[in-house]
Amino acid sequence: MAREVKLIQGNQAMSEGAIYAGARFYAGYPITPSSEIAEECSKVMLKVGGVYMQMEDEIASIAAVIGASLAGAKAFTATSGPGFSLMQENLGLAVMGEVPCVVINVQRCGPSTGLATKPAQSDIMQLRWGRHGDQIVIALCPATVSECFALTVTAFNFAEKFRVPVILAPDEIVAHMRETFSVPAPGEIEVIDRKKPSGPTDQYMPFAADADGVAPLSAYGSDYVFHVSSSMHGPDGYSNNDPANAEWRVAQLHRKIEMHRDEIVMTKCFYEDDMDVLLVTLGATTRSGRAAALEARKKGVRAGVLQLLTIWPFPDKEVAALAEKVRTVIVPEMNYSGQIAGEVQRVLGSGSEIRRVNSYNGQIITPQDILKEMPTK
Repeated sequence: MAREVKLIQGNQAMSEGAIYAGARFYAGYPITPSSEIAEECSKVMLKVGGVYMQMEDEIASIAAVIGASLAGAKAFTATSGPGFSLMQENLGLAVMGEVPCVVINVQRCGPSTGLATKPAQSDIMQLRWGRHGDQIVIALCPATVSECFALTVTAFNFAEKFRVPVILAPDEIVAHMRETFSVPAPGEIEVIDRKKPSGPTDQYMPFAADADGVAPLSAYGSDYVFHVSSSMHGPDGYSNNDPANAEWRVAQLHRKIEMHRDEIVMTKCFYEDDMDVLLVTLGATTRSGRAAALEARKKGVRAGVLQLLTIWPFPDKEVAALAEKVRTVIVPEMNYSGQIAGEVQRVLGSGSEIRRVNSYNGQIITPQDILKEMPTK
């Protein structure tokens, strides 16, 4: 059967990807440049038997998403920088409570209100470290409309499989870009549902991990009565202040991600077979990076591109492996401080030269901007 081909926007593709993955609850507060996701869900969610709620603010939005997930629904929200900041405390609750959910943060230019309709890639560190305490999350970043759809499905799969909040972080350019998109048929892409308990209801331990590092999760209202708390808790879900328990709990939150690291970390390579210059890119800079690499090759400079689909956990091994093969590493990104470049520097060591291409005026980085940093033949 031939696939349906659409011309759609990145934000629409993420909405469709969420529905494909089984999302049936959306709660959000409109904010540029993510508002089309809320608009799309307001039209589609009820048609598939789901729930759409426009909340009074972003704090209420993420709280509703967590509640819906604990009641058994695949749930998500969408926002941008200022709204994402407001969600941090409850995202910490989702980490501590191991609540599967997806947050789409369409990155825009800040600080504060900033340039509300212009792109940036300046939330990289907030994605990882925005919440207090020892914690870990998964963050993904698409560069095409097709990736907007596919990575949304992946985000839900990771959230459900590993019982974590997953953040999808396109920049405004990718979210508002329109491209032709071939819609996968139902069942063509794997959709994962959370693991549920099967033992006696009076023995259910909602945080007692299986060998894969993840505990089965029941739903509120089922025969399994359980407690989820933001406080340090034991396997039974109830508060436990014992130091040994705290050590186990914090380590467990990290371990379940670390032991599946190779499944979670995703990258794409372009023109890498003979490269001696490596561009490390994400989101819209991938498109400029690929164009710059092809132009450089016309001039005899063998440039290749490593696209980061997973931002967190950071692709340390992938960056290090490719960097060993080249003489120059260039990191283009739409922020002032070089948030990805700093991670690349950490991986390669202080003695390695990292050439940075930064834009922080609400404008895309062009291939010409990158070519200026290319070494000569």
